[in-house]
Amino acid sequence: MKIISHRGYWKEPSEKNTVQAFHRSFTLGFGTETDIRDLGGRLVISHDMPLGHEVGFSEMLDLAEANATPEEPLTLALNVKADGLTDAIFQHLEGRNSLDCFVFDMAVPDMRAYLGRVPIFTRISEVEPVGAWLERSNGIWLDAFDGVWYDTAKIENLLNTGKRVCVVSNELHRRDHQSHWELLAPVAHCENLILCTDLPEAATDFFEKMSGAKIHE
Repeated sequence: MKIISHRGYWKEPSEKNTVQAFHRSFTLGFGTETDIRDLGGRLVISHDMPLGHEVGFSEMLDLAEANATPEEPLTLALNVKADGLTDAIFQHLEGRNSLDCFVFDMAVPDMRAYLGRVPIFTRISEVEPVGAWLERSNGIWLDAFDGVWYDTAKIENLLNTGKRVCVVSNELHRRDHQSHWELLAPVAHCENLILCTDLPEAATDFFEKMSGAKIHE
């Protein structure tokens, strides 16, 4: 399993998607999930509508590259919040061989433009039981909005397709993470499994104790 932080490794909510949170995450060896929008012709990191003070996408990528190598790449899950950004995102990622990047959550029609250019994870959830462009996607973003609807066997079946699976940890939906992590523990040894969490250090400790396996940050 790889563990990535959610909007950087933040300690206070105000730190989400900031240089401080990204620096903390990357220097500890954790990749991250973050949000991409466009503002005035450039790509910025912002979950909500950008106001002009946001971290630039290229700046975040530079921070990640400074803490990664091709042998130990950092995983970046890029939540695309606006249509029409395919070419710009591709250009920013081209040649960054020490980064393991994938995009997800763009609109379905816009998603088609990324196929074959940038690795894509398609969303599967209780309201999207079959991900869009599943066969042509590189992985699965496994979410649960109202409650965990899947079990360990479901995750194993998804992993057995050969695709990578990134699981959204329960605390991202303001639910307790303990029982959710216990459900994931039997498959924590799988290299194609990723956990996106607000608690990357706690998750690393938990899964290493539960599984006895080294967790890949």
